[in-house]
Parts: sequence; structure tokens; C-alpha cells
Amino acid sequence: MTQQLEQQFSEDRAHFMHPSTHAHDHASGALPGKIIRGAKGIRIEDHEGKSYIDAFAGLYCVNIGYGRTEVADAIYEQAKKLAYYHTYVGHSTDTIIQLSSRIIDWSPAGMKKVYYGMSGSDANETQIKIVWYYNNVLGRPNKKKIISRERGYHGSGIVTGSLTGLPSFHQHFDLPIDRVKHTVCPHWYRQAPAGMNETQFVAYCVEELEKLIAREGADTIAAFIGEPVMGTGGIIAPPEGYWAAIQQVLKKHDILLISDEVVCGFGRLGSKMGAQHYGMQPDLITVAKGLTSAYAPLSGVIVGERVWDVIEKGSQEHGAMGHGWTYSGHPICAAAAIANLNILERENLTQNAADVGAYLGAQLHAAFDQHPLVGEVRQTGMLAALEFMADKAGRKPFDAALKVGPKVSAAALRRGVIARAMPHGDILGFAPPLVTTRADVDEIVGIVREAVDEVATQTIA
Repeated sequence: MTQQLEQQFSEDRAHFMHPSTHAHDHASGALPGKIIRGAKGIRIEDHEGKSYIDAFAGLYCVNIGYGRTEVADAIYEQAKKLAYYHTYVGHSTDTIIQLSSRIIDWSPAGMKKVYYGMSGSDANETQIKIVWYYNNVLGRPNKKKIISRERGYHGSGIVTGSLTGLPSFHQHFDLPIDRVKHTVCPHWYRQAPAGMNETQFVAYCVEELEKLIAREGADTIAAFIGEPVMGTGGIIAPPEGYWAAIQQVLKKHDILLISDEVVCGFGRLGSKMGAQHYGMQPDLITVAKGLTSAYAPLSGVIVGERVWDVIEKGSQEHGAMGHGWTYSGHPICAAAAIANLNILERENLTQNAADVGAYLGAQLHAAFDQHPLVGEVRQTGMLAALEFMADKAGRKPFDAALKVGPKVSAAALRRGVIARAMPHGDILGFAPPLVTTRADVDEIVGIVREAVDEVATQTIA
């Protein structure tokens, strides 16, 4: 390592507080880091010049792949023309007007307006404020609780961290807050009682939701939030009929549905949004990552007509809503989003996600269905996962201390593939860019098979 590189790592350990990183191990140097120097297509390059296939698209977000100069040029041109102006009190820009119309075109029927932020977390914070405002305008001050799901991920803020159904986002933060309640995760393989088929499991999920609503009181529950396919909780697609059944319950009790599409939106499932993929009719939609393919930070709250009508009514009675971010509708981010959507549409990447995603699933099933280390293979669109089990038939997980998932991820990384060790369970996650080809899939699956075999030899022997 050169002296200059050693100095960079030293400064990184001294001054940069990394997200989701073991503080002591990083600061002491026990956790080896990487400096990413460049990227092109689906590959990134580190400080040693080593290339990796990024089979997780950053954090589910680089949908169009790296190094797209069309987006860089759009950012540059916008920065020269107008780098920033706020969007308070009716101010707008050419780019945000165009983008808002484009987002509504991508959305399911009945969506009306878009409110902008910078991340999925702040967008979901906005969602909850809108839901509370909505019920206050309607004269229902007690209808404020939000139902989320165990293992769901909705952000790292105070309310959004509470919505997240993963213990590590609650521990030592005094979360979740009282207004947030959690219902069962719709993962048949791990959550279904013994002997229950998927149809029966859907009925079980509905029953558990009804019990929660009865226990809390429907007049106290404002909204239900869910990812069409769970991301960070393990890349979990719901069983057939789940969303239709859940929506019936919500409609019966006048509970709003928030579709958190931060991961699933803009083509990743092989449909425009996850809502269309599952026939959902949400009142509110959250978007972020794929909106710009992470070329600039931008999120959106897509507001349906039902909720917007109440917001408009509220303004007549109470004046302007007291909520806003400095960078809402930032023109540079909007320019990046427009260029990103242009690429997604021109290259038909939504269809590529459907086609190549199905091929990814088929190849993973072929490679791992009979593998002694793998309990379940999951895939929807360009999302997939392997769940490792000590006893696949008995659904018995490995002792967490063995760290099977992280070991497989590390073995794949040594071979040049980035696949994510999911944070809760021995699960290896895949969310490759939507530009991924079948040849790329063959390379990814081949390398991962070698990694799984290596860990199996160590673990099972």
C-alpha cells in the first residue's frame, strides 16, 4: 500500500462516521475498508484496481448501471442553468414540473401529486405526517396508529425507524414509538405454522391483522405501510393473494395503504411499480432509489386523489401545511431523474428486469434447490435471495454465531461478486442493475456457487 493510500485510510478512520458500520472496528482498523475509485456498467473498481460485479446495485439503487454520461451531462447542464431554488410558496422549475408529470405516468391509476425529499427515510416521515394531518382535517384525532410488518424496512428516522420491523433499528434508540404496531411478516417458509400451505398462510396473515385491529381499535388506526416485496428484511415476496386479501381488510376498516416502493419502484420487479405487479391500489406511494438510479439523492411521496382532496380541503380551513424540506424538488436531482427515466424507457429496462430476472431465478433454482446449505431460493423481477438453513426440510436455521450468510458473501466478494449478507438471518441477497444480461447472470451464479460450496465444506464437514 502506498503512503498516500495509507494516509487516506487513516483519515477515513479518523474523521468519517460510516452508516451501519461497527464503530470501534472501523476506527481501530480491525475492519478493512475499501475506497471505490470508479464504476462502469454493473462493475465497480476499488483502490487496488480490483473489479467486482455489483450484484446488489449499490443498495438496490443503481438501476441503469454505472457510468451513464447522459445523466452526468443532464446534471451538468442543469447546474449551469439553475443549480438551486426552493419550491416553497408555489415556486417551481422547468425540471420539477416535467418530472412530476413523468412520475404520475409511471404510477398506478388514481395518483395525483408528488412531494419531494432526498431519501426514502425522509419520504416515509412525510408519509406519516400526511396521514396524521389527513385524519386531523377529517376530525379524527385518535386515528393515528400505523401498522407495519415484522421484518419490513422503511427507514432510519424516529418514526421510520419505528416502522422498520427489524430489532437492530430499535435497540438503544428507544424505538419503536407507541403509535407504530407490527403485524406478521408474510414469509411462508419461515413464518407459517407447521403444516400450513400458502393459501392457509394468507388467511393466517389476515387473521393476525384483524386481531391487531380489534385489539387496538379500528378508530385508532390510520394506515398500513408495506413494501410490495420486502427488501432489507430478506428479499421476501408475499404469497399469492396476499395483497388482495390485506386490502380488503384495510378498506373494511377505513385504513389508508402506503406502498413503500423505494426498492420496488421504477422497473425492479419487471413492472413500472410494485403496486401494478400485485394489483395494489395504494392511497400513497413512497419512491426513491430507482428514481434517479442513485446518480443524485431524490425521493418522492406520490399522493392519491383521496388523500389530496383532504389536503386541499385542509388548506382552505387551516392555511398552508407546515411541512417542508430545504431541498424539496431540487432541480439538479430532478434533471438526473428525468435523464434516468429516459434511459429506463428508451432501453425498455423494465422488460429486461422481467426477462433477465426470471432467468436469474431459474439459474439460482438450478444451482441451489438441491444444495445442502440452501433452504429456499427466492426471486421476483431483479430481486433474489438464497436463505441458508441447517435443516431445510425442518426449516431449522444455523446458529447465528456461525455467520453462514456473511461467510458466503465474503467468499463471493473474494471471487469478484458483491452479493449482500442480509442483516437479519443467513440470507444472501441479489438486486443487480436492471441492465444486467443473461451472460452476467451466468457469471454471478457460477461464482456464487463456488462461494456457497466453499462455506458448505467448512460448515457441514
